Amino acid sequence: MNAILTDRRPRTVVLHQFTGIGDLIWHVQYFKAVAQQSAQGKVTVIAQPSTMARAILGHEPWVDAIIDHDHRPRRHDGRKGAHSGLRGMWRMAQSLKAGGFDRIILFSGRPSRGLLAAMSGIPNRLGYGYHWLQRCFLTQGPYIPRYKGPAVAVLKEVSAFAIAHGFCEAPLVPRIDVPEQELALMSARLEGLPPVRIALAVGTSEPHKQWGADRFGTLARQLTEAGRGVVILGGRAEKALADSIAAQVSEAHRHQVHIITDASIMGSAAAIQLSQACIGNDTGMVNVAAAVERPTLVLLGPRPLLDHDPLLTSLTAPTLSAVTVDMVMSALAARLQEPSVAEPVRGHNATASSTT
Repeated sequence: MNAILTDRRPRTVVLHQFTGIGDLIWHVQYFKAVAQQSAQGKVTVIAQPSTMARAILGHEPWVDAIIDHDHRPRRHDGRKGAHSGLRGMWRMAQSLKAGGFDRIILFSGRPSRGLLAAMSGIPNRLGYGYHWLQRCFLTQGPYIPRYKGPAVAVLKEVSAFAIAHGFCEAPLVPRIDVPEQELALMSARLEGLPPVRIALAVGTSEPHKQWGADRFGTLARQLTEAGRGVVILGGRAEKALADSIAAQVSEAHRHQVHIITDASIMGSAAAIQLSQACIGNDTGMVNVAAAVERPTLVLLGPRPLLDHDPLLTSLTAPTLSAVTVDMVMSALAARLQEPSVAEPVRGHNATASSTT
């Protein structure tokens, strides 16, 4: 008999509520765990376009399809989302209803996501349920409490929810796979750099998370003078910033610097995987860096710690500007002495916080 016809696992769609790339990276392994308990070992993923879900997950064998949830475009987009408001929610619900899903799993505690699930008519609806109003739209527990601790709440809540429903037994460390084609293309592009390369993720979606061109420039200069290659990563909007950082490197060492602001998200991921470490602002790319198993220094300043991955080192201080180049170089030296840099070791607790 056809294996598809005998598969009694539910056809599942998972909904991711957040807008950032890093937020999506944190959820990938949990979506994969749900897929293992779903029909054909696959799930359909609902995600906002700004998460770059199609680029990050489109090649994964456990992803059946990706549905754009154009719910809340970023402010700089200057437009209203196709799925904003009650009319947009109704359109999204009709799309889900046509999908014939048996189960929808909301990685969210928001009542609006529960209402959307109920409007879709999908019979089995799971969600965080820490708000009583969302529970009105869900079909079963268990529910989880809202996280109120010192770390990033998103990470704590997704793991608590997945564990409560038996999708995993312990928190999952974020990991993503870079397609071999992307690695081959980027390897050729970086061929002229020194063998020890440090990626600098200089982009950010919010100005208050930006460490600054002068500090990055000083860091790039010190790295190249130490004989290392520097890969400056950003989007097209960061081209001028990347140029100003590279300009602070002396002419004698400028050949050790390569700027990448034209690559896809997975192309940038490949560049990081071909480097020995990554240093960057608190933004999506540093989460990509750790997810491709490269030691990563996150320039946090006074923000909540990222304590979910042993490859992440959080550099904190009373202000972001108080995170000095010397602090970064010291933390990098400590990481470069570890065997995990050349061959990442899963499970080694290297997360740290440096303060002034």
